[in-house]
Amino acid sequence: MRHLIAAGILALGLSGSAVAAPAERPATPGAERVLALLGQVRTVDDIGYHPGYDRDCDPGACVFGEPWTDDHDGAGGHNGCTTREDVLLMQMTDIEMRWGSRCRIYEARLRDPYTGERMTWRDDGFYISIDHVYPLARAWHGGAWAWTPRRRTAFANDVRRELLAVSARANEAKEADGPADWLPTWRRYRCTYVTKYLRVAVAWDLPLTTADAEAVRRVARGC
Repeated sequence: MRHLIAAGILALGLSGSAVAAPAERPATPGAERVLALLGQVRTVDDIGYHPGYDRDCDPGACVFGEPWTDDHDGAGGHNGCTTREDVLLMQMTDIEMRWGSRCRIYEARLRDPYTGERMTWRDDGFYISIDHVYPLARAWHGGAWAWTPRRRTAFANDVRRELLAVSARANEAKEADGPADWLPTWRRYRCTYVTKYLRVAVAWDLPLTTADAEAVRRVARGC
């Protein structure tokens, strides 16, 4: 009986009225954006495997086209610079160009979005990679194997959504993982990262696994 009385006292305020349950934290605009995108993405239990993936072009043709080709129909295509150069010019800051070139950088700065590390082209250019946010191998197994070569080349060179200049170390750590298995170590960038990942998936009709979707929801709660 004493337990019941105590429970009743805890359930009442000093005025005798019931204590309201704490309100749920309202979703932020960032979280709403992530969840809205997630609602547009196909979700599958497992992406599976389809033979034939080849990024290194040896032997035979490259299934996603020649790496960093300028011969594609997307933004930056046929402008005289490689896709890699286009991404560096779009995402690095304080850029100084090599004399006589409109594509090659002499010096510039980069804040690696995956680690937060500050890098410069002169000191770290060799260690700066271009990452495919939605990994090419994952895209291949997720349905790109059935695309035309032209569409696959356009995807691999999508500078507006799919490509990020990052540290080579972070790029290698990510490999072909989705959000369930890899997220940026720089936590401040995670909301942006999953938003970009989802935008690629929506734009190119690529799937997320159920584990990926749950990882994205966890990130969204902190956005």
